[in-house]
Amino acid sequence: MAKLVFGMNLSLDGYVDHEKMQTGPELFRHWTEHVRDLTGSVYGRRMYETMRYWDEDRPEWSAEHRAFAAAWRRQPKWVVSRSLTSVGPNATLVGDDLETVIRDLKARLAGELSVSGPHLAQSLTDLGLIDEYRLYFHPAVLGRGKPFFAGPRPPLRLVSTDRVGEDVIRLTYVPA
Repeated sequence: MAKLVFGMNLSLDGYVDHEKMQTGPELFRHWTEHVRDLTGSVYGRRMYETMRYWDEDRPEWSAEHRAFAAAWRRQPKWVVSRSLTSVGPNATLVGDDLETVIRDLKARLAGELSVSGPHLAQSLTDLGLIDEYRLYFHPAVLGRGKPFFAGPRPPLRLVSTDRVGEDVIRLTYVPA
């Protein structure tokens, strides 16, 4: 049975904005290894559109960027959207009946499925489907933006803390 995990980089005050936080080389390698090990990813529309950046090679990329792109392209993706009519390579569009699709993925796959996007994570939390939350705190205070938690959460229990990269702390929680 697959485990559904919601994890993202966020500021100390709880906001997600990849353009306002630095990802050093160690953290970038961590994310590459993480993506390489995933069974697949479930994306909300906005996050999927952001990540489509990795679909096409760019001449300015380093070897590390190419490695991340290869890992991202390899994994199956499920994109939850009512407005998209198509998705890119190795992706499946999920329109309605989100709960049935995710329950099926969890039942028939093994390994870890990543959830990307706070609003999608909120919907999956409301359905009781998220197995783990990973908060990657960066030493930045943004003051506003999109919150990591888009709504109320069930009680959570801390299961681990660790340093990732140069200055990021990861807190891992499971529903209590």
